[in-house]
Amino acid sequence: MNKQPILVVLHQERSSPGRVGQILIEKGFPLDIRRPVLGDPLPDTLAHHAGAVIFGGPMSANDPDAFVKAEIDWISVPLRENKPYLGICLGAQMMVKNLGGTVAAEGNGLTEIGWYPLRATEHGRLLMRWPKMVYHFHREGFDVPRGVQLLAEGDAYPHQAIRYGDNAWGVQFHAELTRAMMHSWVVRGASRFVMPNAQQGREHLEGRMIFDAPLKAWLYDFLDLVFERSSAGDAGKHQTLDAPVAG
Repeated sequence: MNKQPILVVLHQERSSPGRVGQILIEKGFPLDIRRPVLGDPLPDTLAHHAGAVIFGGPMSANDPDAFVKAEIDWISVPLRENKPYLGICLGAQMMVKNLGGTVAAEGNGLTEIGWYPLRATEHGRLLMRWPKMVYHFHREGFDVPRGVQLLAEGDAYPHQAIRYGDNAWGVQFHAELTRAMMHSWVVRGASRFVMPNAQQGREHLEGRMIFDAPLKAWLYDFLDLVFERSSAGDAGKHQTLDAPVAG
């Protein structure tokens, strides 16, 4: 049976959905890629889509640009229709803003640029296994609005993965990078490696050799959790089982 497409929102002309896109295509989902920053419209309904993913970008969820506010407001569509939604970094921060939460830099100006530890909360552990190290490229984080479950925690930015309702998810880290994407981010983002708590480029690439395989395996299972539960008929099961971007 043919699956409905997944709406993919990107924020730069050359941005790619990376491994998220590759895995979704492998799972049988066509991709409907839109770039609102370049004038692409977002649909009024997701009735003809299986869900949506909003990726990261160099902008902030606090920026005054019209397209940023429009994307934040648009997230009400999947939330209202209870369609699967995944926000990655900026996309997670936008969801938090939509829900009335706050997006801000850590008080001491710390960044997470490189590989950092991840710890699942009790809610997160009941859903699935999580990787111990994840890749970041951001200098802002989000709080946890009322009604949102915290699934995973970190050090400099304690809120790393969240869930709202049955079908809305957000992660602060990046599991979608292919090897080519990481090399590009390390080259084009080198000026940010002097920021507080940022790792040097060689640490990004060395960390990938050590930590990327578990992160990729997690992503495969996580995309099942987000987009395949309804079609698999086991939505209740998961609730009861034990350019470089700034966003």
